[in-house]
Order: sequence, then structure tokens, then C-alpha cells
Amino acid sequence: MTPTALIRWVAAQCLCYPDERLLREQLPLMREALAELAGPSAAPEHTRSPSSPESAGDAAAGLPAFLDHLAATPELDLAAHYVATFDSRNRRCLYLTWWTTGDTRNRGAALVAVKDFYRRYGMAGDFGGELPDFLPVMLEFAALAGDAAGTELLDGHRAGLELLRLSVEQSGSPYAAVLRAVCGTLPGPSPRTREEAKALARSGPPQELVGIDLAPAPIPASALWQKVTS
Repeated sequence: MTPTALIRWVAAQCLCYPDERLLREQLPLMREALAELAGPSAAPEHTRSPSSPESAGDAAAGLPAFLDHLAATPELDLAAHYVATFDSRNRRCLYLTWWTTGDTRNRGAALVAVKDFYRRYGMAGDFGGELPDFLPVMLEFAALAGDAAGTELLDGHRAGLELLRLSVEQSGSPYAAVLRAVCGTLPGPSPRTREEAKALARSGPPQELVGIDLAPAPIPASALWQKVTS
């Protein structure tokens, strides 16, 4: 994986519900991924996509401390904090189409659009029982389908993603470090205010993406979904 893909994969795991599988099985794999990112085997600078941050290490800087937080905190406390943090009533929703459509009839069309995007790259399934706009699902796709495809998907929901980051930062949750890492893989600086974040929805794709091939060869659905759910 590229540095961008590694960051997105680790973030996808971090943003899942902190159950025993995450803490016992995925946590060691996340540490290995970050070690690969920091080590000499990490992809060289010239292989990074235009979506990559100036330094992948900068984008991932807060992730090791978050993994330490997962390891040191009792599972019940982690679960309670997760539920309290990611709640649409507090405007901290992990379902990104919610930020642009709310719970209206328009959201159905937005969800179909996300599923259609996945199908372009051969991804189909029940998404582990989640909706297709669940941020961990989007991030796993972004990690596995290639940096350009992942950036196109995430940047299409940039306003909601940045609003989520700002809200979680304001809450003081450790999850803010994970969301900063995700936003750090996208082109350009992150907005500093809610007004700036909302403006992203009206500004269109960043200039860095213009002219970039965003449609690599599709990945077979069974292979991709096997990776996502393993």
C-alpha cells in the first residue's frame, strides 16, 4: 500500500466500534501498518498520488497515540465513549451523506450514488451490515481501490468529513486525531471553521484533481470485499 492507503486503512479500523475483534485482532495489524509507514519500506515520495499530504508522517502523527489509547482504556469505557461521540444528535455522525441530506428522502438517492461509485470498481455486498456511506466502509474502499479513486470518493464528501472533524475536535475526543489523519490525506488545507467547511460543498473538486485519471481498472468484487471484511 502507499502511505496514503495505509493511513486510510488504519483510520477505517480506528473508526469502527471498539469491540473485542478490533482490540485483539486489528490493533496489532494497525501497529504494523504504522510501522511500515514510518519504516524504510514505505513507498518513496515519487509514488505518492497528488492527493497525498506534503508528508504522510505528518498526516499520521496522531495515530500512534490513538492506538495507545485503545490499548490502555477498558473496553467498556471505549464502547461508551464511541457511542457518545458519534451521535447525529450531537452533529457527529459517521454516515457522510447525512451531512448533506439529513434524514430526508434525498438521502436515499445519495446512498445509491455511493453504491454506484463502489460498483465502478467492482465492490458490492452488504458492507458488513452497514450503509455504504459509513465512513469506515468508505475508508476501506479508499485504501484498497487506489489513492485516486479513494480521493475522488472522500473529496466528494469533503464538507461532511470536515464538519465531522471540527465537531469531534470541539468535543475533545481522542477520535479527533483519527479524523485529522483522514483529512490530511486530501488535497489542500483543512478548513478552520464550520463556514469554511460548508463552502467546500459549493466549490467543486480541488484543482489538484483536474486532469487526473480517476478510473483505474476495476477490482473483482469478491476479492475486494474479501479484503474489506477480513
